[in-house]
Amino acid sequence: MTIGNPFRETNIVWIAIVALLLAPAGARANRLVASNLRAANSLQDSQEAQDKEQEKRDREQEARDREEEKRDREQEARDRAQEKVERLQELYDDGREALDEDRYDQAEAKFKLLADMSGPQTDAALYWKAYAENRLGKRDTALVTIADLKRRFPQSRWQKDASALEIEVRQSTGQPVKPADQSDEELKMLALQGIMNGDPQKGISILENILNGSGTPKLKSRALFMAAQSGRPEAREILGKIARGQSNPELQRKAVEYLGLFGGAEARKTLADVYASSGDASVKHAILRSYMIGGDHERLFAAAKSEKDESLRREAIRQLGLVHGSSELEQLYQAETSPDLRREILQAFFLAGDSGRLVQAAQGEKDAELRRAAIRNLGLIHSDDSGKALQEIYGKETDHDVKAEVLNAYFLQGNAKALVAVARSEKDVELKKTAVSKLSLMHSKEGTDYLMELLQK
Repeated sequence: MTIGNPFRETNIVWIAIVALLLAPAGARANRLVASNLRAANSLQDSQEAQDKEQEKRDREQEARDREEEKRDREQEARDRAQEKVERLQELYDDGREALDEDRYDQAEAKFKLLADMSGPQTDAALYWKAYAENRLGKRDTALVTIADLKRRFPQSRWQKDASALEIEVRQSTGQPVKPADQSDEELKMLALQGIMNGDPQKGISILENILNGSGTPKLKSRALFMAAQSGRPEAREILGKIARGQSNPELQRKAVEYLGLFGGAEARKTLADVYASSGDASVKHAILRSYMIGGDHERLFAAAKSEKDESLRREAIRQLGLVHGSSELEQLYQAETSPDLRREILQAFFLAGDSGRLVQAAQGEKDAELRRAAIRNLGLIHSDDSGKALQEIYGKETDHDVKAEVLNAYFLQGNAKALVAVARSEKDVELKKTAVSKLSLMHSKEGTDYLMELLQK
């Protein structure tokens, strides 16, 4: 019988025991490691998810910034175009004013500059330049200018006036107009007024001849006004013809204005026909203003809804505000998708004095920029209701920029009391500074007293 090594057997037993004891600890350690790895992976996944979400937000913000930059560039382009239009109109108005005040040398210079700028009023500028040159006795120069107008603008509605002026120039002696001629013009208008009172039929015939002739701008304007004021059917017919474009654009706009001022339903129908058929935006703008003068909500609303030219839509919206067309403006605001036009409607609510609808937009509008626009317009309405509404908005608002707009609205209202209250209680340092800055510009006793308090602290 073989006897085994007792030490060897004992060692094997102990190894087995140790193995048994260690096995659970190793498993626990493995489980702990695995758990830690899972936690680390989870944290990493969470961080990666956060990073991806942040990247997504950054991309979205970059897209918004690019879109904002694009809108800014487009707005800058529109502003530059508008500035040019305003500059051209300013030159035209200055030239016409100089003509009305018999400053023909200045008028000639203004219209020459306008003609050289090659804008949409070049044909009109050439006509009035020739007119001023004729009044200065520059016969040959005037004829050259008229020839330039006829050559460059064969379809211009100033052609008829230019032909009448050309006849007058060729018949003239080339001498400057004498002051006595102006007195004669005044006497003629007084005489014509007398004829209109005594024999309207004959008076209207004379008026028509004046309007078709080469008289001074002042004379033609007064003749047209006299025709409109008479209220006679024959006179309205003359106004209607001119409003439809059977004269130069300037006289046409005057006829449109007088139809709105003196006409009734028939005159407004004439204006509607002209609006539908005209391709001249300046005439359409004048008609919209005439609708406002006549209180024609219906046609202004129709233009604001369906006009394809945005500048005309804006004009119609503004004029609706001036006739207090709040219900029509509310319908437009709800249906409109363009932020720019919605801002225009908010401005029209201000023109209508409708603080209630501005408050609704300031409190409920989701677009932050439109909310700020509503708040700005509320600031232009000086009333207790608008002040209380602004206070309520400020108290509930969390958007820093919107709160800053409320402070600006307080400033526009001259509401020093509200600004002092904000300056005392506001925890946001920047908003507090804004309130104090506004107070420093207001020169109000309440604001000055608070500023003194700050200095004494």
